[in-house]
Amino acid sequence: MKDSEYLVEVSNLRKRFNVRREREATLKRVVTRLFRPYPHEALWALDGISLGVKGGEIVGLIGVNGSGKSTLLRVIAGIYVPTEGDVVVKGQVGALFELETGFSLELSGMDNIFLSGSLMGYSRTQITEALPRVVEMVELDEFLEVPVKAYSSGMKFRLGFGIAMAFHPEVLLVDEVMAAADEAFQRKAYRRLQDARDNGSGVMLVSHEMDAVRSHCDRVIWLADGKIRAEGSTEEVLGEYLSSVNADHAGEECGSRGSG
Repeated sequence: MKDSEYLVEVSNLRKRFNVRREREATLKRVVTRLFRPYPHEALWALDGISLGVKGGEIVGLIGVNGSGKSTLLRVIAGIYVPTEGDVVVKGQVGALFELETGFSLELSGMDNIFLSGSLMGYSRTQITEALPRVVEMVELDEFLEVPVKAYSSGMKFRLGFGIAMAFHPEVLLVDEVMAAADEAFQRKAYRRLQDARDNGSGVMLVSHEMDAVRSHCDRVIWLADGKIRAEGSTEEVLGEYLSSVNADHAGEECGSRGSG
């Protein structure tokens, strides 16, 4: 997949984790493991993923827990190294994952703005220039000198989102964190994502909120067991996904009644 329009290009991506298999501890096993490592098994979190994200679109990533959505975003962000395949990202990446990722909880919100900006590769001058945009976005004026460890989940989301958006990155990766914010700030955050799209950024949004995906995503990719199950228009893919989820749920209820 080679196209100058793509900001993100993923080709035949595979990501393996080695998972340690442990059984209930006994004295014999504990002694044995002093001389012999625990057995491991390979878990392929991503298995043959190919996709592209262009500037000017919001792409939704959906799927049940464990389907590979978060792993995919972390590979694109450079946090994980691919086991196989290629990932090409053009431009600066703004990533919003776990609310405390990249924050030093003992430092103030203001100190974390400069710390996070530095980790993203920006100079102190660039961070200082972006500071008014962060402050305007997060609406935490009276708390910016307070240690982040005292922040609520919603406040951490505001700070992280403001930092991610302030530098106008070409690629935005957002992983299931919107629910931490109150409804008013969620609306503001989604407007900012739409503004970023309209200004040419490519946005990838992981969410279990199907209404939000339907309202804000231009197209959707459905992941299942580390593979792309479906990709296309928002309504089409959401319809397939929800039908599958409902069918699985109905099957579980029948099984439960049968076992009773």
